[in-house]
Amino acid sequence: MSKKESLAVGIVREIKDRASQIVGPVIGMTVVVYFAYHAVQGDRGLIALGKLHQDVGELQAQVLDARAERMSYDKKVLALRSDNLDFDLLEERARFVLGYGYENDVLVISKPPSDRSRAVAKTAPFEAGR
Repeated sequence: MSKKESLAVGIVREIKDRASQIVGPVIGMTVVVYFAYHAVQGDRGLIALGKLHQDVGELQAQVLDARAERMSYDKKVLALRSDNLDFDLLEERARFVLGYGYENDVLVISKPPSDRSRAVAKTAPFEAGR
């Protein structure tokens, strides 16, 4: 074997030795980067966790609003029971449901009525049976 051939064989052997030393750490770092990326960006990652915490906060606010609205309705229902009847509330509901009002009533519309509610359209004297 000549010097050139032995030098070439030595270089090839050196490259193989160094490559075999590098392959293990490169594969290990690739695995670490893969899992680190998916720990942050994945469906169950840190960003998704932050979004879930935000959604929980919004839903808790909605629950509090719904509870306050229910308490308001509970008070109105209690005021309309026969043993504890509030005549002013009864008159207000009757006028709203029947669509009547007094002739001297002033109608102030703050927003358009929804489909479920009717605006007071007729003006006729309302007789409250007190």
